[in-house]
Amino acid sequence: MRTLSTPSPALIFPPNSPTFQNGRGSSTSSSSVTGETVAMVHSPPPTRLTHPLIRLASKHQKEQANIDRLPDHSMIQIFSFLPTNQLCRCARVCRRWYNLAWDPRLWRTIRLTGETINVDRALKVLTRRLCQDTPNVCLMLETVIVSGCRRLTDRGLYTIAQCCPELRRLEVSGCYNISNEAVFDVVSLCPNLEHLDVSGCSKVTCISLTREASIKLSPLHGKQISIRYLDMTDCFVLEDEGLHTIAAHCTQLTHLYLRRCVRITDEGLRYLMIYCTSIKELSVSDCRFVSDFGMREIAKLESRLRYLSIAHCGRITDVGIRYIAKYCSKLRYLNARGCEGITDHGVEYLAKNCTKLKSLDIGKCPLVSDTGLEFLALNCFNLKRLSLKSCESITGQGLQIVAANCFDLQMLNVQDCDVSVDALRFVKRHCKRCIIEHTNPAFF
Repeated sequence: MRTLSTPSPALIFPPNSPTFQNGRGSSTSSSSVTGETVAMVHSPPPTRLTHPLIRLASKHQKEQANIDRLPDHSMIQIFSFLPTNQLCRCARVCRRWYNLAWDPRLWRTIRLTGETINVDRALKVLTRRLCQDTPNVCLMLETVIVSGCRRLTDRGLYTIAQCCPELRRLEVSGCYNISNEAVFDVVSLCPNLEHLDVSGCSKVTCISLTREASIKLSPLHGKQISIRYLDMTDCFVLEDEGLHTIAAHCTQLTHLYLRRCVRITDEGLRYLMIYCTSIKELSVSDCRFVSDFGMREIAKLESRLRYLSIAHCGRITDVGIRYIAKYCSKLRYLNARGCEGITDHGVEYLAKNCTKLKSLDIGKCPLVSDTGLEFLALNCFNLKRLSLKSCESITGQGLQIVAANCFDLQMLNVQDCDVSVDALRFVKRHCKRCIIEHTNPAFF
C-alpha cells in the first residue's frame, strides 16, 4: 500500500523569517528547523492527534470542533484563500484536512516568496506530489509565482518546464540567477503560456524557442509563442537584436513593458511594429535612446493602442506626440513625465485628437502652461487622472479651467507647482471626488 506524503511547511517557508507576507495578513512559522530551508516530506497525519495536552483535555473539549462540522465544499472554499505554505500546514492537521488540502482544485496556483527559501527544491517536491495521480505531469497547475525568490535558478525553471505542460502564467520577477536557456525551456515546453514576468532578471536578453522545439514543430508554427503579456522591466542587457527575436516569436503580444531597458532604440521599435501589430499596452519609460522616430513606429498600432508610457524619454518632442495623437485616437493613458521637449502645441494636438483620454501625466514638462491645460479641459471631458508635478509654468487659472470642465477628475498632482490655495479649493468644490496631491501647507 503506497503512503501519500505532503511537503513540510519548513520547505515552503524559511524558518528564520518571523512572518509571511501574502496580501491578506501574516502568519508565524512554527517550524523548529534552523539554517537554510530544506525539502522534507511527511506522511499523512493520524486520524486522531495524541499530544499529551489533548489527552488531558476536558470532555467538552474532546467534542468535534465547529470547523469540522463544515461540509467539504465549504472547507475547500476556505482553503482556496490560503497561500502555498499555509495550505501545506493545513494538510498536517488531520487525515480529512490532508485529503481536502490536496484537492486538485486548490493547486492551480503555486505562490512562493522569500529571499532565503530553497525554491528549486520546493518546486521539485511540490510538483512530485502533484504528479502522483498523473505521473510526471501536473495537469492542474496553471500559475507559478515565485517573484523575489533570489535563490531560484535554471534548475527550478527546468522542473516547471518538465512537469507543467498546462502552465499559463509564470512570474519570476527579481530572480536574477535565471538565464535565457531556462526561459527558452519554459516557453518551448509550455505551449499555453500567456503571461510571463521576467522583470529584474538581468541575465535574460531574449525570449525564444529552443532549437530542438523549433525543429520538431511544423514550419507554420515553428516560431509561434502564445505569450500575450510580457514584462521585461529592468532587463538592462536587452538590445534591439533581442527585441527583434522576441517580436518574431511572440507575434500575439498585447501587453509589453520595457521600462528601463536602456539599450533599446528606435530600430528595435521598428522590428516590434513589423511583427506585433496587436499591442494594446506599451511602456518604453526611461529608454533614453527612443526618439520621435520611435513614436512614428509606435503610431502604426493606430486605434489598437490604449496605454503608452514614454516617461523620461528626453528625445521625444511635440513631433512624436503629434504622430501618436494623429493615428492613435483611442488612446486612454499617456505617461510623458520628464519629456521636456513637449510644449503646449503637443498638448493641444493630443487633446483635440485623443478626446477619450482618461489619464495623463505631463509632470516635469516645463514648457507646458495654462494654455495647454485649457485645450485639455475643452476637449478631454472624461479625464480622471492628471499629473502636473513640477510644471513650473502652471498656475491656478489653468487648474480652475480644468476643474470647471472635467467633473469626473479623481486624482490631481500639483506638487511643486506655484498654485494658490484658492485655486485648490476651487478644484475641490467642482471635483468632489478628486484627491489632490500638493505641497502647499496652507491647504488641507
